[in-house]
Order: sequence, then C-alpha cells, then structure tokens
Amino acid sequence: MKDNDWSAALDDHPIFSLPNSAYGVADYPETSLELSMNTLQNYRTVDPREDGPTSSGRRQIMILKNEDLIVAAGHELRITSLGDSKLGRSSKKSYKVLHTPNVQFEIHQLALNPSAKLLAVAGAFQVAVVVLPRPGYSRLVSTVIDCKSIQVGQFYHASEISAAIAKIEWHPWGEAGSTLMVMTVDGKLREYDISIDTEEPQQVLSFVPERKAKSYLAEDTSEREVASFTLGRGKADWGPLTVYTIMKSGDIYAICPYMPRNASVPSSYISGLQSFTNFKMDRLAEQDRLPSKAFSTHYNNQSLYIKALFNQLPHDLVLGTSSRSVLMHPPTTVSHHVTRQGPFLLQPSPRTLEGVECGDATDIVYLAFGADDDEGEGETDRLGIILVAYQDGRVDVCLDVDKVEARWDTKSDWNYELPMLAVYETIDLGLVSSLSRMSDLTTESSSMTLLQGNHLVFHTDPIHDDTVYVYHAFGVHALCLGPMLQAFTAALRTAMRDTEDNDTDGTELIGALLKCGGTNVQPILTTFSVERKCSNPVVAVAVPNDVYLAYGIFILTSAWRICSFPLNLRSDSPISRPQDLLVISNGNDRFLTPLEGPPPYISLLSSDSFTPASILSRPSGLPSNPRLAIGSPTSKQEFVLTPDSLRYFATTVQHLTNQIHEILIAGRAAEARADLQKKEFLQQQTECRKMTELVADLKGRRAMEVTSRAEKVRNVQKKLAARSDRILQALVDKASPGLSEHETKWFDELKRMKEDVNGAGRYDEGSLSARSKLLQREYDRLLPSLKELLKQETEHRKRLAENNQGFGVSQAFELGERSNSERERISAVEKDILDLASRLELSLARPPSHKAHNSSG
Repeated sequence: MKDNDWSAALDDHPIFSLPNSAYGVADYPETSLELSMNTLQNYRTVDPREDGPTSSGRRQIMILKNEDLIVAAGHELRITSLGDSKLGRSSKKSYKVLHTPNVQFEIHQLALNPSAKLLAVAGAFQVAVVVLPRPGYSRLVSTVIDCKSIQVGQFYHASEISAAIAKIEWHPWGEAGSTLMVMTVDGKLREYDISIDTEEPQQVLSFVPERKAKSYLAEDTSEREVASFTLGRGKADWGPLTVYTIMKSGDIYAICPYMPRNASVPSSYISGLQSFTNFKMDRLAEQDRLPSKAFSTHYNNQSLYIKALFNQLPHDLVLGTSSRSVLMHPPTTVSHHVTRQGPFLLQPSPRTLEGVECGDATDIVYLAFGADDDEGEGETDRLGIILVAYQDGRVDVCLDVDKVEARWDTKSDWNYELPMLAVYETIDLGLVSSLSRMSDLTTESSSMTLLQGNHLVFHTDPIHDDTVYVYHAFGVHALCLGPMLQAFTAALRTAMRDTEDNDTDGTELIGALLKCGGTNVQPILTTFSVERKCSNPVVAVAVPNDVYLAYGIFILTSAWRICSFPLNLRSDSPISRPQDLLVISNGNDRFLTPLEGPPPYISLLSSDSFTPASILSRPSGLPSNPRLAIGSPTSKQEFVLTPDSLRYFATTVQHLTNQIHEILIAGRAAEARADLQKKEFLQQQTECRKMTELVADLKGRRAMEVTSRAEKVRNVQKKLAARSDRILQALVDKASPGLSEHETKWFDELKRMKEDVNGAGRYDEGSLSARSKLLQREYDRLLPSLKELLKQETEHRKRLAENNQGFGVSQAFELGERSNSERERISAVEKDILDLASRLELSLARPPSHKAHNSSG
C-alpha cells in the first residue's frame, strides 16, 4: 500500500458494514438510506418516536482520535486502529464494539473533547458522554469493550416534548476539557460540566426571546429556529468570548461575553483584552464619541468585567512573560444580563441563486487567519471570516470587519447600532445547476424539490486554516480561501502604505480589491444518481491530524460507502511576501542616474512572473473531477441506460474533453515558456561573459592606465602648488616691500614680552622664568618641614586626646599655650610664602594647616 493511499486499508473494512441488529433488511431497506422523493419527508421532519437511519439535519457519525477511527452505526459505537492497518501490524481487518448501555438512540453527531478522552454522542433529541478506552485496546481478545457512559440533561433532552438538538461542541477553554455545549433548535445553548453535574446545565444562553403573553407577532417560524452555532476566535479581542448563532432564516445573532463556568484561560489573552479595550476607549475619547451616559456605562461594564478577570490571576504570575492557562470563573461584578446582539446586517446584501427560492440556513463557522508568530499579523489584525451555508448550495463569505464587543442589557436610552458583516462573495456550489442539467423537463421540479432535504455542514481542515470542506446530500466540496486571503492581505498593505503616505484617494486600494480573486471551489465527490433520481447523502467527513497517519480525507455516505483521497501538505514559502527594492537615499547622484537612450539590456521575458495554468496545478492533491459514489459497496445493481444517463455521460465527456483541451493549451504554453527561458538563459550567459571580460579589462589594463594617470596628475599638482607659492610670495613682496608702522610696533612689543619672560641674557635673575624657578625651589625646601610639623601636631593632638583625662588644669593650659605659639609660627611662615607667591604672580595650593582644619571640621 502506498504511504498516502488509504483505499486499500479502508475498502471492504467491516467497520463500515450495517449491523443487522439495528438495520435489518426488512425493516430498513437500502432505499431508506437514500434521498429521494419517497424519503424526502423523513429528511425534512424529525419524529422522536421514530428515529431511523435517515440523514435528517446535521450528521457527523465518523471521527478520528489520533490513530483510532470511531464510527457510529445506529446506537452502536465501533473503533479500530488505523495505525495497525497502515503499518501492516494486523493482516486481518477488524474492529471493536464499545459497549455503552446508556446509549440507546440513533447517533447523529460525534464530538471529541480537547483531551481526546471523552466522546460526546448526540441523537435527534438525546445526548450522552462516553469514556473512551485507553490505548492498547486493540490487543484485547474480546470484540466488545465495556465503556462508561452517562446521559446528559435527561430532563431537557430525553422527553417527547424536548426540542431537537441542532449541534453539540466541546468548549476549547473548558477546565480539563469537560465543558460540553448543547444547542437545541429552540435557541437554548446549555453548558454542561461533565466533571461536576451531567443533569443540570451550568449556564443557559437564550438566542430566541420568549413570546410575551397575550401578544401576537407576525414572523416566520424559521426566524425562531436555530440551525447551528460557532465560537468566535481572536487573540486580543472579544472574539473567544463570543458565540455566533444562525437561524434557519439566515439571521445571525451573537452573545458576548460568554465564558464557561470553569474555564482555563490563557493569561496572555487577559492582558491583550485589557490593552484592546483601553485602546478602543482612548480612541473614542479622542473622537469625542463618549458623550452619553449610556455609552460610558457600556465601557465601564467592560472595564469591570476585565478587572474581575485580572483579580483571578495568580499573584506570582508576571504578565508579558510566557503564557499559561489559569482557572477562571465568569465575573459577576456586572449586575446586568448579557444581551443578544443582532441580527447582523449583511452589506452588501448576498445575492440569491437563480432558479430556486432561498433555502434555509444550515451551518455557520468562524475562521481566523494569521498565526501567532506571523510577522504580518498586525497588518491584518487576525482577519476573521464567517462562512454561512444554505440548503440550495449557497455559501456566503463574510468578513468580520466590525468586531463584536461585550454588551449587557442596561435598559438605557442609547440606541445600539446593529452589528455588521461585510459580504465578500457568494459561492455557488452548483447544486441547482447540476440538478437542472441532470433532469428533463418533466422531472425538473421534482429533482429541485430534493434540495429541501439537503443539509450543508462545514468541516475545517485541522492542518490548513484556509481550507474548509462542505459536505451535503449530494457530495463534498473543498473551499480554499488561501489565494483570496493573500490578495486581500496585499490590498490591506496597500491601504496602510497609502495612509502612511497621506494618500487618501484610495484608488490603489480599490484597484487591489478588484484584483482579489474569489474562493477556489473544487468538487470532490458526487453522490447523486442520474439514473435513479436519488442521492446518498454524505454523513461524515474526517481528516487525519496525526504524525503517524498520512494526510488525507475520509468521506462516508449514508449507504456506508467509504471514499478516501490523499492530500498534499503545503510547505511554507521561504519568502512569505514580496521583498521591496533597495531605496537609494541620495537620488541626485549623477553616477546613479541611468543614461538617456535605450536600456543596455532587454530581457526576452516580461516583467510579470510566469503563472502556470490552474488546470496543471493541484496543490491540495484532490482530483480535478469529482468521484461518483452511488449505492452501498455490497449492492450489485444492473446498469440501465436511460436518456438521463446518456445526458450525464455526454456532459461528463464534454467536461473531460474541455479539460484535455485546456491541458494541451497549458502544456504548449509551458513548453513555449520553457523555450523562451532557455533563450533568455543563453542571452544572459552571453551578457555575463561580456561583463566578465569587461571586469577583467577594468581590473587589468584600464586599472594600470588609471593608476599611471593619477600618479602623473599628483606630480603635476605638486609642481603647480610650489609654483603658486612662489608667485604669491612675489606678489606680496612687490605689493608691500617694507613693514608698516603698526606691524613694527607689534613686533617690538613681542620682543619686549619675550625679554620679560626669558630675560635679557642667560643669567638674568629678574626674568619671569628665573623667578618662578626660584619660587619652586623655596616651596620644595619648606614643604618637608611643614609636613613634619603637621605630622608632629597631629600626633600631639592624638596623645593629648588620649591623656586628656590624666592632665590637670595647669598642664593642659601650658600645653595649649605651646600649641598656640607653634600654630602662630606656622601661620607666619605660610603667610610669608603666600606673600612671595603673590608678588611673583604665581598660584599655589592651599596651605597644609587649612587642609587640616577642613578635614577636622
């Protein structure tokens, strides 16, 4: 088996067989697993008393846990190790059954908690949690493994009057990964902490207001039914504390802030949220947008909320260092209740598909792009994108340009503006056009009616954030937002550069946005049978995210046919963004200015880089044409040729013919480009050879010529300098042959000053130099005696201080008189020296007696 091919390991695997105990052929024939006009009613309604295998609503019955594949068959959970099959450790394909007595309902959804130890299973109305077995279960002899399981919220999700379950999801910030969120179609989002209480929810969020008694409001039923929900994302804003919900009518609502009752929050997020809120308040204050009391109360509540989060941080935690998860609880400092925000304004209004009425919304997902270490993160501010799916195969791509903030119901007079999402594009998956082409005029309406049983579900790629898979009743599509995001990021950089350059025209930004392409849409699998006018809906999609498993995608249909496709891992380019050219600071240098005339070298290639045709590139590794998966792998039906099948064959052949034609054209263009690059390479080699010869000539012969010329110029310059000096002296002598009266007086004064300093002769004792030498000798002669006297006086004072108590009054008086007489003699000598220095106009240091007084003081 190839390393990247899962077909051999998954084909004919017994884990994908229908259990007879759950679906006998008599009770549930194969036609009941199809979406057709006969089974359409089962796909549109859900009856708690008859919970069959039909794929009504959201379905995800296959999930991957590291190397283990878990599949739900009815109320039975199966598990097998893909690592053993991949590495060839097990030649026999087998699986284990997880014995869960508390799970006695048809399983529609599976959700693995962040720690990969708990598995949440949900039916149409019931929810349960299963503790998964430890690694090494595959070595057990028994085919049945007992697992602990417990139902969740039986009072709310196990009665006939319970609301249907729309979606289940584990909160990524739940403490120990035990926070399970259950959304029902009536708009109630219940939070269960499995480690504390599985019966009563810790928190309940209501996205649908209660109907007031004795009141009537004309509104569509779909406006009060929730289709799905998703959690926001972000790094330093309110995104991670936001829950987005979409109604079947397409209305989007949000509640912020929402935090699990026991949450494990990164400490870096709290500091980032505080910085974000402070920056927002400062900017609004500069714009004078805080005039009303209600507006101030709004941001004061946010400050109180963030302050309460800060108070829960450990005291030994140093902000700004490495982040760590901290146990937190939702603050209760804000007395008001969190309010529901919405419905969101979609600007511009999304376009509708032709030929069909707008179907109900089915799913929503929030995507955030920009890694934590991305250097361009500040430019895009972690761009958020919201995808919304509808029954008719329409997907709206919305940009989260106006971030949702925390908001409470303060009952104020201030009117909040509705939040807004910028609709970037509307994607058509081609379901309407495909059903129209595959149907004749008499059955067109019936085939289009099958869209009412369609339910689009998003599945994000765990490795590449810009790839999303959409599976539905008619197949699977892959949405790649990477090229669109790159172009959009480049447009944002252009806008920022225009802002820095004070270019507020915005023409470059508009032009860059117009060049931004759309999302790459690629069909992967189609399950619609043209012959039988029915389809096998896709009930699960899984993508491995384990280092020991090859990167690929697994697709399971309602007929239990498994399809796998290998995917390619994309490597990051070493140059993430185009490098700007070196900016020359001195643009006025004439040596850097190109000469007028034609350029010295003309390239055969254009300035734009060559882009291969899209038909030749398969970055994801998916096939260019969708694979057809009809019926179950065990069914053997005789093929019947009908006009519809002939029409389908003709369309497929025409599509393949067009692709072959495009491939031939792209191949010829690539060959022509290769030939042109070869010619350009030869031309560059010739030019490089010429440049090498020119450089060698410059270093050899011409360098010697320039050196000799420079030496000649230097010699001539010396001769010219000497000649100019002689000419200048001759001109001075000619203009003024004798000294003037002032010059004569000045030179006489200089001579007199020289005699005063140096003396008239060698033995002139009246000169300043001789007098200064005499003073220096006298100073050197007296200085030792002065130092000796100072030393004696210091020792005398020390002895006097030690023996002061033994002296009498008369002895102390006599010693004092002698000390005073010696001090007077020293002062007289110092005075004589200072007078002599003043007469000689010399400066001396301070006398030793003065230094002694200062040190003693």
